[in-house]
Amino acid sequence: MSSKFESSIRQIDAPQAKVYETLSNLQNLERVKDRLPEDKLQNLTFDNDSISLEVAPVGKIAMRIVEREEPQTIKFESVDSPMHFNFWIQLLPVTDETCKMKLTIKAELNPFIKAMVSRPLQEGLEKMADMLQSVKYDG
Repeated sequence: MSSKFESSIRQIDAPQAKVYETLSNLQNLERVKDRLPEDKLQNLTFDNDSISLEVAPVGKIAMRIVEREEPQTIKFESVDSPMHFNFWIQLLPVTDETCKMKLTIKAELNPFIKAMVSRPLQEGLEKMADMLQSVKYDG
């Protein structure tokens, strides 16, 4: 059974193209590594197209970028995780200097698992949106 989780829509004070450029190359995560909650996330590794981390209490999660639609969408797919899911970042321009962002996860979850992970997944999505919203995209 497919379940969808979405973050709230966030305003980012940077041009859509600049935000896309930053987020579509995962090596740019180096600049936000220090903002990640170490009690929840460990062993973060990444390269241009993939990311791997351990999330308490879920375990190891790995994703890779499967599609880039410049400048509005970056789509990921799980490659090594306890459940199969897709994750995407959507960016829409507001003005020349600002854009909106929404994060979405779509996962195959049975009703029992969904009941257990819905709240932590939604909270995690909002925390990730907080972190991405706070990145300095101008360099």
